[in-house]
Amino acid sequence: MTQSTFPTLTSTDLTFGPVELTTADLTRSVAFYQGVLGMNLLDRNGVTATLGLPNRPLVMLTEVPGAQPSRPSSPGLYHLALLLPSRTDLARWVQHAASLGLRVGQSDHLVSEAFYLQDPDGHGIEVYRDRPRSEWRWQAGQVQMAGDPINMGSLMTEPGADVPFTTLPEGTTMGHVHLRVTDLAATEGFYRDVLGFDVVSRWPGALFVSVGGYHHHFGLNTWQSTGGAPAPQGTSQLLRVHVHLPERKDLDALDVRLRAATVAFTRNGASLDVRDPAGTTLHFHAERPA
Repeated sequence: MTQSTFPTLTSTDLTFGPVELTTADLTRSVAFYQGVLGMNLLDRNGVTATLGLPNRPLVMLTEVPGAQPSRPSSPGLYHLALLLPSRTDLARWVQHAASLGLRVGQSDHLVSEAFYLQDPDGHGIEVYRDRPRSEWRWQAGQVQMAGDPINMGSLMTEPGADVPFTTLPEGTTMGHVHLRVTDLAATEGFYRDVLGFDVVSRWPGALFVSVGGYHHHFGLNTWQSTGGAPAPQGTSQLLRVHVHLPERKDLDALDVRLRAATVAFTRNGASLDVRDPAGTTLHFHAERPA
């Protein structure tokens, strides 16, 4: 894939709509996302349910009875990442998770502090807070990130951390989505040269891309999935990631880029669906008309 001469995906920022997943047991998963993560049940209709905050869906679930967790070698979701508004909010959620007896992973990424867990179907979840952008360190267009331990003593004594967590705080968003992919070179060519993301960090077997100077909107790794086969039918898996662009002109420009690169996609007015090289469906939607 040749380097594109088109402008970046959007000159401002993007936001995420819901991440669509399948689940073996809808009732079980709804209880998890409500009880563990504090989401509101926004809609439930037959085998589907949508959860999140009022006017901000974060997760859409579709029941596939008996579905088994997908293999880590298959491309798809590595984790979805819920961005909390403040460090206090993160501390409150961590104590909530501890009260439920959950075992969670954790990492100080320099740009953020993050905790990791899985839902009942094995879908990865990150709950994190960002440090102020003024504290992020950049060098030659690359943001410095790490995997250091979090200072738990400092986190747990954050002012307001003792207030019980009952629901996701207003302002929580889907901060980023991290995907398992099968070919890092092809993935970079697609996300950078075709879609127009900036590559902002490279790790062994992984790269991170964003727009607008964010530390990453997508993580993309081959740590277990190089050359992996798609998840078979009957497994719990990622169906679609919703990406919201600020304006219709951004979507129109993406349409032009995809045609120029001869990448297949479907367009329906203000929405566009395209699969990345690993087969993950990205649903782009324009927030405002041109």
